[in-house]
Amino acid sequence: MNQFEIREVPGKGRAMIASKNFAVNEIIFEEEPFVSHQFSWNAAYGYAACDHCMRPLETLVENVRRLANNNAVVVPLVEHDPTAAWLPQFTQCARCKVRYCSEDCLVEAQKRYHRVSCMGAFRADDTHPINVLNETWKKMHYPPETGTIMLIVRLMAMYQQSNNKPEFLEQLQSFQALIVNREQKIYHKMLGENFEEQMEKLFAAFCNAFKSEEFAMFTTPDAFKTLMGILGTNSQGIATSVLAQWVTKVSDLPLPDSEKEQLDTVIDDIYAKVGDFAGEFLNNEGSGLYILQSKINHSCVPNAQSTFPYSNDIVVLKAVAPIQQGEEICISYLDECQLERSRHSRHKILRGNYIFVCQCPKCKAQSCDPDVTSDEEEDDEDMDDCDDDDMQ
Repeated sequence: MNQFEIREVPGKGRAMIASKNFAVNEIIFEEEPFVSHQFSWNAAYGYAACDHCMRPLETLVENVRRLANNNAVVVPLVEHDPTAAWLPQFTQCARCKVRYCSEDCLVEAQKRYHRVSCMGAFRADDTHPINVLNETWKKMHYPPETGTIMLIVRLMAMYQQSNNKPEFLEQLQSFQALIVNREQKIYHKMLGENFEEQMEKLFAAFCNAFKSEEFAMFTTPDAFKTLMGILGTNSQGIATSVLAQWVTKVSDLPLPDSEKEQLDTVIDDIYAKVGDFAGEFLNNEGSGLYILQSKINHSCVPNAQSTFPYSNDIVVLKAVAPIQQGEEICISYLDECQLERSRHSRHKILRGNYIFVCQCPKCKAQSCDPDVTSDEEEDDEDMDDCDDDDMQ
């Protein structure tokens, strides 16, 4: 039984309300995604993950050496490699060679979408419409990634393979797809002039990939914008890492203080080496749509956080502050760096991506602050300008 309820809150729409008190670090719920997929560039750069649940498919040593671009890197305590227990279970689709962490994931993928989405030998064909669509997306969305068109491709496969299409559509429509807030005159950034030409190219590639009459309801301009709205305003980032999992395991070992200090030095050295080559891109990354999690509103002072402790796509919502019965459960749609920016900068991100003006306690307390842009955002905008130049 859920320990929360979803109900309408005046001025906010639907919200998740606690039905009991939650202590810090207490689990509120766990949820498997409605759909998930690895990011396009992340997969292209060789970050090996299960095609269904995103569990890492590299051993610890393989992962560290690839990230460091150095096959001489030595990793201690490999007996605590989190991937070791899964190695015998690794498998792949016999036709397209897509890899899975277990037979269970392969069977589940086949049952839900892979029976129709399997591309067989065409997986390596750059002219295949699905690959063309993915490449079109990649040319518009360079790392760091926040979404992937392949999530929508998988949704189309789920629809095509579904034995109960009305139920599938009802679940899909439960996600917020707002791209225009007429009351507050806010528009999703995808409707801006800078994105118009890109959206047209992406829509054309999408229609070419899904020409069948079966997909006609999705291949109108408005329907495509709705799908993009679902992707843009609901997708939850997913990150899995065999290295991070190993660090957690070995850091909890009951070692003498002197050995712990040595281990900490080794861990710091490993992160320095992988950071020199891979930079901030250390994880298998993707995104997913979660029916329950998508009902949680944002706050710049969240009392809950989405975590991925199992190194797969199962989200675990934990309390990060005491939550009282009857209180709204909120997460942050912004990352830690973005949360530290000015109110003006936070609002700009939230308006452009999620179509609302935040009225959380932090934003209300800062309502008299000047509307100035954070230095970090100006740096990001400079980078965005460079990306735009690359795409022209």
